[in-house]
Amino acid sequence: MTGTLYGVGVGPGDPELLTLKAVRILQSVPVVAYPATPQGSAQARDIAAAWLEGKREIPITMPCMLDRGPVNAGYDAAAIRIAEELDAGRDVAILCEGDPLFYGSFSYLLHRLGERFPCVVIPGINSVNAAAAAAALPLMTGEQRLTVIPATAGDDALRQALLNSDSVAILKPGRHRPRLLELLRETGRAEDTLYIEQASRPAQQIIRRFADIPATPGPYFALFLVIRAGSSD
Repeated sequence: MTGTLYGVGVGPGDPELLTLKAVRILQSVPVVAYPATPQGSAQARDIAAAWLEGKREIPITMPCMLDRGPVNAGYDAAAIRIAEELDAGRDVAILCEGDPLFYGSFSYLLHRLGERFPCVVIPGINSVNAAAAAAALPLMTGEQRLTVIPATAGDDALRQALLNSDSVAILKPGRHRPRLLELLRETGRAEDTLYIEQASRPAQQIIRRFADIPATPGPYFALFLVIRAGSSD
């Protein structure tokens, strides 16, 4: 029999936000895999480190580039290594920051391995919910609409989201932060905007005044929450 592939959401950063099921699976599997930078940094592993003692580890080294060719090649190579473990009957847990299927890297490995092996997905707390919780800010109530969109979506898509949705979460602002501030002003959403870095982590920072958000490139692990004034009434 083959092993089972687990996609384990480890949450936004605070290890205490792992679910009980995620911890149980991590304690039971012999092999864990996780995305890592070429320099060896692995955020998902850092979050789950307390439950990884004695595990066989497979770092999935991913280049930090927009060109999907090398990125896809990295997933192809990782899928081969993980399949070898599964074919040998060993269960493998793939760690994923946030939720595995919410902009999660696990989605790409599920596409490559999900039809060949039994698969179980353990959901995790995503960054949008973690940021809202950190700010104690309701995302939606009643019939309101929430749009989740990456900063890389382009000006037209971002503009439409800001004009047409009650609440908007803009993910991964990074180097796009100055441009996003301009779009927020242009669409009249500046006063609705909250900016959060490193939600749930020790370095968490919440900026509630639009004027205090630096008009310079910022970190990757950040997001804008844009909640229409009065939307929680």
